[in-house]
Amino acid sequence: MSTSTTQAPSGATPRTSSDPSAAPGAAAPSPRAARRAAVGVGIVLVAQLMLVLDATVVNVALPHIQTDLGFSPAGLSWVLNAYTLAFGGLLLLGGRLGDVLGRLRTFELGLGIFTVASLLGGLATSPTWLIAARTLQGVGAALAAPGVLALVTTSAPNEAARNRGLALFTAVSSAGASIGLLLGGVLTDFVSWHWTLFVNVPIGAAVLLLARRFVTETPRIRGRFDVVGAVTATLGSVAVVHGFISAADRGWTAPLTLASFGVGVALLGLFVRTENRVAAPLLPLSLVRNRTRGGALVLMALVVGAQFSTFFLVTQYLQLVLGFSPVATGAAFLPLSLAIFATSRVSARLVAKVGPRPMLLTGTLGLTASFVWLSSMSTTSTYAAHLLGALVLNGVSAALVFMPVTVVVLGGVERSQAGTVSGLLQTAQQLGGAVGLAAIVSVYASQSVPGQFVPGVEPAFYTSASFTLVALLVAAVVLRPRREPVTVAAAAESAEAG
Repeated sequence: MSTSTTQAPSGATPRTSSDPSAAPGAAAPSPRAARRAAVGVGIVLVAQLMLVLDATVVNVALPHIQTDLGFSPAGLSWVLNAYTLAFGGLLLLGGRLGDVLGRLRTFELGLGIFTVASLLGGLATSPTWLIAARTLQGVGAALAAPGVLALVTTSAPNEAARNRGLALFTAVSSAGASIGLLLGGVLTDFVSWHWTLFVNVPIGAAVLLLARRFVTETPRIRGRFDVVGAVTATLGSVAVVHGFISAADRGWTAPLTLASFGVGVALLGLFVRTENRVAAPLLPLSLVRNRTRGGALVLMALVVGAQFSTFFLVTQYLQLVLGFSPVATGAAFLPLSLAIFATSRVSARLVAKVGPRPMLLTGTLGLTASFVWLSSMSTTSTYAAHLLGALVLNGVSAALVFMPVTVVVLGGVERSQAGTVSGLLQTAQQLGGAVGLAAIVSVYASQSVPGQFVPGVEPAFYTSASFTLVALLVAAVVLRPRREPVTVAAAAESAEAG
C-alpha cells in the first residue's frame, strides 16, 4: 500500500538563489551544523515512517480486532477508513496551515494529536471508541504529513545533503508498508493488537521532544484558510462511505443509505461551489479542469480503491481460512511489497523512454488480471499455488501505475502550484482508497455467510477488477500521449526525487 506514502507539499521546491547554501561559493557548513542538520532530517524521517506504517500496521490485526470488539464484516472497514478519510479530507488544509503557521509548528501540532490518538486507540474497548481514535489519528496525520518533505529539504545545509535526505525519504516511504505489515504481525502475535496503536506513543513523544532542538522552522506566509472547503470535502466523503457501509447492513434502498448518499452528494456539491467563490480556495478547480490531469487523478483513485481490498480481504483470508498467524500474514505480503519496490526502481527511467500512457495501460491491465486471479480463492486454496503469483503480479502492476500517474498529474504545473497539486494527488489516493474499500466491502458483506469468510470473496474481487478496468478505459480514452518527451523525462526525474 505504498500509495499513501509520498507527499510533495508546497514548500518542498528547490531553493532559490537567495538561499545561502545554494549560492555559488557559499561556505561549507561547519561539522556541528552538518551534524545538527543530519539529526534533524533523521528525526523527521522517523515521524514519516510512523505515519506510513500506520496505514498498514493495523491490517494484520483486523481479525483480532473484529473478535475482541464485535465489529460487523462491513463495519470493520471503518478501522481503516476512519483514518484515511480524515487524512485525505484534511490533507490540503494541513498543507495550507503549514504555509501560514510554519511547517515545524504544524508538524508538531499534528504529531501531538496523532500520538494522543494512538494512545486512546490502544485503550479502545468498543468499535465506536476505536473508530473515533482512528479518525483523530487521521486528523493528526493530515497536519503532520505535508510538512515532512519540506522540513527534510529545508533542514539540509547544502544540495548534497538535500539529495541524500530526499533519497532517504523515498526509501522510508517505500519500505513503510512492508514494515507496517511485519510489525503489526509481530505485535499482534506476541503481545496484543492494542500495541499496533500503542507503539506510536513512545516514538511520537521522542520526536516531539527532539524536533524543535534539531529542526529549523520555515518562514510563515500570510494567507486565509478555506475551512468551509475542508469541512464539506471531508464530511461529504464520510457520508458517501457511510452510504456504502449502510447498504451492506441495511440494503441499498434503506432510508439511512439513501440519506447518507444524498447528504454526501450535497456536501460535495457545496464544496465545489465554495471553491469557485472563495478568494483562497483549498483546491483551485482550474487544476482539475485539465482533462489529462483530471483523468489521471480519477485513475489513481480507482486503482488505490481497488488496492485497499487486497490488504483488507487477503489479510483476513490468510488468518481465518488458511490459519496463518499474524506474523506469517505480514510475511505473506512481502512478495507484493518487494515487487512494488523493485519495479519502482526502474519505472522512472521507463516512463521517460516510453511515456506514461503505455505503462498505465499495462499496469491497469495487470491489476485487473491479478484481481480476477484472487477472486478464485476458496477453502481449498493454498498460498503458494493460488495467492503468491497474484500478489507478485499485483505489486509489479501497481508500481507501473504509480510513477506515470505522478508524472501526468505534475506535468505542466507551475512551481508555485506544485505543492497544491502534489497534495491533491495524495488526497485522491486517500479518499479514493476509502470510498473504494467501502464499495468493495459492501459487495463482500452483501454476499457473505455468517461464520464463513469465502462466500463474498469472488464478487468483492470482481468489483476490484471492475475498478481497474474502468481505470484502464480512462488511460486509453482520456489520457493522450504526451508530445514533449523532454518534459516527460524531467517530470519523471522530479517525481523520482520527491
